Amino acid sequence: MSEATAAKRPPEPDFSAITAEELVAYRDAENRFRASSAARAITGDPDPGAAIEWQEVSLPGRELPVRVYRPTAENGGRGADRAELPLVLHVHGGSYVGTAVQSDWVNSHLAAQLPALVVSVEHRLLDQETPLSAAADDGWDVLQHVIRHAAQWGIDPARTAVFGESCGGLISALAAIRAREAGLQLKAQVLVNPAVEVTETMFDYASIAEYGYSPTRAMPQLRLFQRLSVPPGTDTHALSPLYADNLNGLAPALLVVPTEDAVADHGRRYAERLRAAGTSVRLTEYPGARHAFLSTPGVAPQAEAARAEILEFLRVALGAGPAREAI
Repeated sequence: MSEATAAKRPPEPDFSAITAEELVAYRDAENRFRASSAARAITGDPDPGAAIEWQEVSLPGRELPVRVYRPTAENGGRGADRAELPLVLHVHGGSYVGTAVQSDWVNSHLAAQLPALVVSVEHRLLDQETPLSAAADDGWDVLQHVIRHAAQWGIDPARTAVFGESCGGLISALAAIRAREAGLQLKAQVLVNPAVEVTETMFDYASIAEYGYSPTRAMPQLRLFQRLSVPPGTDTHALSPLYADNLNGLAPALLVVPTEDAVADHGRRYAERLRAAGTSVRLTEYPGARHAFLSTPGVAPQAEAARAEILEFLRVALGAGPAREAI
């Protein structure tokens, strides 16, 4: 998969009336922009202490791209005299639009500074033919694949964490639940501005009422996200971590919530449910931050502090070494 070097950002469509064909055209154009050099002013520059490459993962019935971030040898990368790296499985946000490239800033810094191997899943984006369950399977299947082939990837499977943003936070939360059910002991889960339910009560929150149309028009996008996520006949509770029957015994969680976000209450409520179930959880709110702020450090000053918090949380959880000075 090649990198785009220049692209023009498409105008935002009318999400309440967008057709399937218009959605495909919009997401292709938007993702070209997100992967372009022009977008770096918004999405941030990668840490030069990490090597970044695309790889293909062979999964049942499909080949899936993943974006791999590995520390250079100077920053603890794999070598004959080096221990295996911890694994951070990342899932980008965006649901029906998005690419792993938009998270290069945070993922490369985690890879270089923990150090760790970070694998970001280029999951199947939601559309009329691809519901949320398919994207969730992508996250879970890649996690299992990398752990099964730990030696090939150069990772220590006993030191594994999941990390997701927005829809990717939902997918990561589901992966954490599936890991417990499969007997896979994750060390941590990091959920950033997660949307954690797609049921009929998805919009019944004060943060939705307050920020659904300001500072951005989130509601039409959220309604499209729900419509594409759960086609008629879908068990919405099965895809909503908030309504999982049992949240006990999950990996310790860090919930990162921007306050000016329509789904801020999703994160707050999930933290409450995790805590009530006995799962260790830290909830941190970032005043004035908007949805997807961690992927837009060029315009969101709170992103730097959030990245530092995530780095320290994962360093402790994964038993990583001392911090490398950020470049």
